[in-house]
Amino acid sequence: MWVNGHVSTQAPASAAVVVARGLVVRRSGHTVLDDLTFAVARGQVTGLLGPSGCGKTTLMRTLVGVQQITAGRVTVLGLPAGHPRLRDRVGYSTQEPAVYPDLTLNENLRYFGTVLGLRRDRLQAACAATIADLDLKGLEDRLVSTFSGGQLARVGLAVALLGSPDLLVLDEPTVGLDPVLRRDLWQMFHRLAAAGTTLLVSSHVMDEAARCDYLLFMRDGRFLAEATPAQIRQQTGAADLEAAFLQLATGAREEAANR
Repeated sequence: MWVNGHVSTQAPASAAVVVARGLVVRRSGHTVLDDLTFAVARGQVTGLLGPSGCGKTTLMRTLVGVQQITAGRVTVLGLPAGHPRLRDRVGYSTQEPAVYPDLTLNENLRYFGTVLGLRRDRLQAACAATIADLDLKGLEDRLVSTFSGGQLARVGLAVALLGSPDLLVLDEPTVGLDPVLRRDLWQMFHRLAAAGTTLLVSSHVMDEAARCDYLLFMRDGRFLAEATPAQIRQQTGAADLEAAFLQLATGAREEAANR
């Protein structure tokens, strides 16, 4: 259906891991997020798609509690975003991996695992599992400062996965990765979702939109559409999701010009 000028088939808030109502973020007099109300359903891969600078990273920072909001309310797993009890239940991978370059891969994973409360056998098992899942075997004792861009991106993702979080917030996780690794990561994302993990994955690459269960199409701090890929194509009549986004963006621009 169309709500406030855009496609919306939101999941009920009762079935959602993330619920935002009237979310506004302003910085230096500029509105970055403009009155967003949405929900992210449990156990699926939700894609946050849109051009660079549209507000995707700010929205993700808001959900993990590191962005001050101007107005509105955001809850994650029934608690206010950023609540201390969410520390080991939400995994966050930033565009620039927040790891220590002067430590080895193993040292980084052990440190962040300890911060999450993992100890001894659980810590060792979690580190081994993420190294295997992200094809980082053989790099355990190398300094992270020597890693390629693709390897470094996977280290950031490994840190986010360590605690087996209920919600994974991944900001451009496939940037700089080769096509085979990108395919493998998307397969892993869907395995995690099938096991009950909720994933919010951002991208500015429209060919990744079709890999998601549900999409939030974003432009200029607002959502153009909130629906499944098939529903967006059906509602717009577009041949593919890139064409659908362009059609929605054009419609939004014309609507704004006529106000």
